[in-house]
Amino acid sequence: MANLLVDERDQQFVLYELLDIEKLFRTPVYEGGSREICDMVLAEAYKFATEELLPIYKATDEVGCRLENGSVKVPEVLHKAYKLYCEGGWLGLARSTEIGGQGLPHLLDVAAKECFHFNFNFYCYPTLTDGASRLIEVFGTEEQKRKYLAKMLDGTWGGTMCLTEPGAGSDVGALKTSAKRRGDGTYSIVGTKCFITAGDYDLVENIIHPVLARVEGAPAGTKGISLFLVPKIRVNADGSLGEPNDVSVGGIEHKMGIRGSATCLLNFGDNGNCIGELLGEENQGMKIMFQMMNEARIGVGLQGLGTASAAYLHALAYARERRQGASPKHFKDPTAPRALIIEHPDVRRMLLWMKAHVDGLRALHYFAAYCADREKTASENGDRVKWLGLLELLTPICKAYGSDMGFRVTEQAIQTYGGYGYCQEYPAEQFMRDVKIASIYEGTNGIQALDLVGRKLGQRGGGDFMNLLAEMKATTAGKSDHPRVGSLVGAVDRAAGELAETAGFFSQCGAQGNLAVILAHAVPFLHMMGNVLLGWLLAWEAAVADEKLEALAKERGKDPLDPTLAADGGDGAFYQGKIVAARYYVKNVLPQAEALAKAIRSGDLSVVEMPDRGFGAAE
Repeated sequence: MANLLVDERDQQFVLYELLDIEKLFRTPVYEGGSREICDMVLAEAYKFATEELLPIYKATDEVGCRLENGSVKVPEVLHKAYKLYCEGGWLGLARSTEIGGQGLPHLLDVAAKECFHFNFNFYCYPTLTDGASRLIEVFGTEEQKRKYLAKMLDGTWGGTMCLTEPGAGSDVGALKTSAKRRGDGTYSIVGTKCFITAGDYDLVENIIHPVLARVEGAPAGTKGISLFLVPKIRVNADGSLGEPNDVSVGGIEHKMGIRGSATCLLNFGDNGNCIGELLGEENQGMKIMFQMMNEARIGVGLQGLGTASAAYLHALAYARERRQGASPKHFKDPTAPRALIIEHPDVRRMLLWMKAHVDGLRALHYFAAYCADREKTASENGDRVKWLGLLELLTPICKAYGSDMGFRVTEQAIQTYGGYGYCQEYPAEQFMRDVKIASIYEGTNGIQALDLVGRKLGQRGGGDFMNLLAEMKATTAGKSDHPRVGSLVGAVDRAAGELAETAGFFSQCGAQGNLAVILAHAVPFLHMMGNVLLGWLLAWEAAVADEKLEALAKERGKDPLDPTLAADGGDGAFYQGKIVAARYYVKNVLPQAEALAKAIRSGDLSVVEMPDRGFGAAE
């Protein structure tokens, strides 16, 4: 089956030629790994995604989830896929071998699972289990690890993330769920959580809910929140299942997309009999939960990338087979044969726009995973701090820009199909419906922007931001005078300068107490930063591709830009395509950064000064 989910050649390029994952295998942390292992893992991922996840994609949407006798039934087609996923060891791919994982790099984990994210109807279940089990691995007691980890890592039990409440969405500090000490080290949990992804489902024997709640007498706001492990079914001392834990499903949300993902209203302790175990220390719940939240934010960005990649490749395949109208060379000849729509310049524009953004988002997310691996393998504390700081700085960009641009790619994919894209005959419209949630959950993209400008830019005295700018400069050093990529590098350098000046403008506003300007322009700044980062990554890719292209051209006795190098659709076409895609982005998309910088630095406060009644008549 053709792989219309991920560009395998581009994955190989980013892994082996851009980021050189094989260097990680020469560190003590990942020794024993190899390119052969990477290729094998990727091949199995493609096989699982194309043979199992793509064929059931439409059915998960059509069937959806249902509530029967207080329990959620997921679409039947998910059961086989979940069983195969667990048997394949995907849950423990990047987890420590000490707890039963495979100990592979985060970079490989992200690359392999990119092609799973488009079907979040399925992937929401194992990915939340992975995140919840990581909380227990890092913050749990030895008893909690013994009790929960093994069965979560093999997929026998599932996991969730319970933050949101009906009256406390993004304002988590306003939650009302309470925890009362029982005298035996456990707590009685009472409260309601809503919009809980994978809140209940029949793929597993038990579900372990990490639940945010406030212990009686704790401070108000986020400082007084603790985190508790609340199993759906209680676990006995010997690891066997006991009695139900007074966790009930109040309903399933009926959504625009990801209908195979059970989004539940959960009630804890309606009968006063819900017991939770403290994870970590009291009043440290938000600090602990941020580990899972940040991992989930990266995952949401990957949902944007994975869905965008699938939407682009489906649109590309359609454009290569659909005939309509005459070619531009014969558009005045009514007798001319009908041309493939990929021959029409406007269709090519949409395809190139999509390709540039998908390639750029892939490089962005893989680079973030690479930062996580570099932090893990660093031998010096200074290096660890540097790479961790880069990962933290990139997290809101991956989440917000990844999900926003992922949605935009699905929009362009529908447009490429034309009328058929709006119909359910093709998957384009489902891609768009399914990915829209990505800009909303795990902290809306507006909140990601506030996190970026309010916390991450100034983190470690602005050192993380400066390190990122230095990293951008280092990857393209010495290329400014190059005949093919020099102009691209120069444009990116100028855009990075604009980004630095705009960050400096925010710093000045903060020093002057002009918080309103920062808040009003936070989202435009995040978009500007994402725009510049993609420009950098695509220019870096073009520089690497150009070196490869020169070597290939020399080997064949041709000029690097000779079109015959691309005739066979092999490496020549790929490397030329990388350079052209970067040139397109830098000349047609990157200039938006300058416009955003100008708008931000104007300090305009129209959004703040607009009278409430000035928005219109609606009450």
